[in-house]
Amino acid sequence: MISGLFIALGGFLGAICRYVLQRMIKIAAFPAATLLINLTGAFLLGLLVGKGLEGRIYLVTGIGFLGAFTTFSTLNVDLLKLFRKKQLKSVLWYAGLTYFGGIGLGLLGLWAGNL
Repeated sequence: MISGLFIALGGFLGAICRYVLQRMIKIAAFPAATLLINLTGAFLLGLLVGKGLEGRIYLVTGIGFLGAFTTFSTLNVDLLKLFRKKQLKSVLWYAGLTYFGGIGLGLLGLWAGNL
């Protein structure tokens, strides 16, 4: 029960931060805010894992905050919107940067956390 409260607290804060950043970062033809959020989240989650954080701190930050801050569903909606607009080059760039950049930054965070 108490674990759920820690996750909920982190999730609330992560969702609010994502909302604020998406409102602040507007680039007409490209979903830059979601890309930045997901790449930052990948790095931070790698850093938390690399540091070996566990317990309540990980529940709030890793599962709660970063789980709500990053968003796979918004990524897919953005990709579908670009696809429907026939912006295939943007679809490929966005998907590639998100997936390969996310893996790369996650590994970088893991490495930094192990220092």
